[in-house]
Amino acid sequence: MKKISLLSDTHSVLDERFIPHLKDSDEIWHAGDIGSLVIYDKLNEISKVKAVYGNIDNHQIRITLASEVFFKCEGLNIYMTHIGGYPGKYSKAVKEKIEKTKPDIFICGHSHILKVMNDKINNLLFINPGAAGNHGIHQVKTIVQFIINEKKISDLKIIELKR
Repeated sequence: MKKISLLSDTHSVLDERFIPHLKDSDEIWHAGDIGSLVIYDKLNEISKVKAVYGNIDNHQIRITLASEVFFKCEGLNIYMTHIGGYPGKYSKAVKEKIEKTKPDIFICGHSHILKVMNDKINNLLFINPGAAGNHGIHQVKTIVQFIINEKKISDLKIIELKR
């Protein structure tokens, strides 16, 4: 069993009010636009981190992280990238990779719009955790938490903070 905290689009700011929520996580997943290796390092001090770089991330982050990752967690196949679209509106490259790799969960960020939905066509759970940082169109900062246990996702919840 693993408790996952998922965030994206911190844009060089990790709101201290999220820290208590992140501390009880087995893993933190970050879907890009970290903004600074300082934020990445801070997250690694809290828990084990899996992350991708986003379109605003500099060369230091791009040397450290990949643009996309494929991994397993508790028997589920995970695909995470920064820019991906959403069910019915995936980018062409992402759609091809989903069809080829058949993930159980597809994660992306970029839009700053929180969205969790079943993609019935590709038989996967789509998650965009919204934005956890201060920069962007969003009015509320969000992260998503859930538990993965023996190929099952449970206890999915949204943590919201006012900007």
